[in-house]
Amino acid sequence: VLYDRDAGLLDRALADPPRAADGSPVRVETRRTDITRLTAADLAGADLVTASALLDMLTAEEIEAIVAACAGAGRPTLFTLSVIGRVRLDPPDELDAEIAAAFDAHQRRTVDGRSLLGPDAAAATVAAFRRHGVAVTVRSSPWRLDAGHAALTAEWFTGWCDAAVEQRPELAARTGAYARRRLAEAAAGRLTVTVGHDDLLAGAE
Repeated sequence: VLYDRDAGLLDRALADPPRAADGSPVRVETRRTDITRLTAADLAGADLVTASALLDMLTAEEIEAIVAACAGAGRPTLFTLSVIGRVRLDPPDELDAEIAAAFDAHQRRTVDGRSLLGPDAAAATVAAFRRHGVAVTVRSSPWRLDAGHAALTAEWFTGWCDAAVEQRPELAARTGAYARRRLAEAAAGRLTVTVGHDDLLAGAE
């Protein structure tokens, strides 16, 4: 059962349904809703509740609501690929740390009155589960982008840099040459990037 408020994403999921490990079809249902409004009753029939690359886009109140629903349903919950504000580029550059700080601030920005947690979200989710008496296992799951992922590295870097400049427009005058240099390094297979993420598994025996 897939929940999302984006009808287009749900349509894509139905158009290309998954298969089980043995190749048998998997029945897929989609429900268009805001997942921060799910309740324990919505999740009661699940074997596992899971989401990916989600937590850092939520507020503290939204995380509390999701955790309360999962804990109330008593279902194991797996949240994967939550950014934690750790980025390392090799070879290093003197602008890396400033761009990273601006990107993290962008992730913590306020959007339509919502104060996003960004890289603080994973730790906030762990704390929320523990307040509900639910044990949580945390494992690091970093992205490691190297010469074998040159196109993805360039795409990631461009988005990372653009978000930093959006947050701090005064950086634009200093990032032009930096971005060209980094993209050239990526194209030549000389740039490696490690982007820190955490995976959280709550309520599993």
